[in-house]
Amino acid sequence: MAVAALAFSGGLDTSYAVLALREQGYDVLTVTVDTGGFDPEELAAIEARALALGAIRHRTIDGRRAVYERFFSYLIRGNVLRGGVYPVAVGAERFVQAEALVHAALAEGCEAVGHGCTAAGNDQIRFDVAIRALAPDLKLLAPIRDDQVARETSTRKLAEAGVVIPPKQTLYSINAGLVGATVGGGATHDAWEEIPEEAFQEAGSRIDEDARETTIVISFAQGLPVALDGEAYEPLDLLARLDASARPLGIGRGVHLGDTILGIKGRIGFVAPAATVLIGAHKELEKLVLTKRQLTVKEDAGRLYGDLLHEGLWLDPVCRDLERLLESSQERVTGDARVTLNRQRFAVGGVRSPHALVRPGARYGETSALWDGRDAAGFARVYGVTSRIAQRRPEEMRAEESES
Repeated sequence: MAVAALAFSGGLDTSYAVLALREQGYDVLTVTVDTGGFDPEELAAIEARALALGAIRHRTIDGRRAVYERFFSYLIRGNVLRGGVYPVAVGAERFVQAEALVHAALAEGCEAVGHGCTAAGNDQIRFDVAIRALAPDLKLLAPIRDDQVARETSTRKLAEAGVVIPPKQTLYSINAGLVGATVGGGATHDAWEEIPEEAFQEAGSRIDEDARETTIVISFAQGLPVALDGEAYEPLDLLARLDASARPLGIGRGVHLGDTILGIKGRIGFVAPAATVLIGAHKELEKLVLTKRQLTVKEDAGRLYGDLLHEGLWLDPVCRDLERLLESSQERVTGDARVTLNRQRFAVGGVRSPHALVRPGARYGETSALWDGRDAAGFARVYGVTSRIAQRRPEEMRAEESES
């Protein structure tokens, strides 16, 4: 019998997909790629559910470091905030999941791969594009989307198979990953309506009334965070520790309204404490060490990289070009940022670096050892030539012409 590898989260849609693929004549290999948001108990429960549904085997793959190294590290380097606010907390991980799914399918000799996405969101595009690029010879299956299966139908069929998935007890859909969580549904569908406190709480952002203001020093080496308060940490550990400091204060909450891959507008709430603080601190450190034109080029490159990633086009070779540019731009982005964390906000109070472009011999607004008053006056005169010419009155132009 043919074998299909299925991206499996253990939720309603992917659980139904196991039954649907079996009905189509496939043996099903379920693959769960942990890109953050799962604890060991949840991963064990997901495996148990897959086997109860009739999967022939289940594989759990740890993809957290891949999410950081291949995606989030570039989002930090590029100061990527979609819409100026959203640190792409969810989305990049779909490439890690799709790639791991394909590798598992090829290793197991599968003839097909599948996912549980519906026809309404961005994730179906991200999975489809990645799978077709990485494994064009594998058949792509999406039973929920292909058969337009309603939630009531999938719930009923699962119950008939002896698997009862409790109905959602909330209006909101929470999608959690390594970098943070997104909030969909409910008030997010109305651009005028405020997303309520309980929605953010469901996404893991509960403000601790006893949490107090704190100041931390984040150290960067070539654009990436390496230490907190002088103590070095591995990337995943550093993210977790910074998250633990910022999350109880409600830092990293926000709302993003923007364009989806499908061409319609979308609105989500998000919770991304560590990512929000890291990008803010990194951006301030860059101001100290990069030139004006480096900052301009980097801003454009980061925005484009974030757009391509969000829109499912990370496998386009231009992303490799952008990554090399971002890496090159970070050669001197080494130093410290002092950050104060307070209730639902943070502030970068100071930055320092051995590569600082602020120098004692050139203090803004004061005397400079690099030029004197005559140099400054001459520069100002030449600098304003275009403006002066553009503002000439007609009689001045006629006088100049007669003199010539």
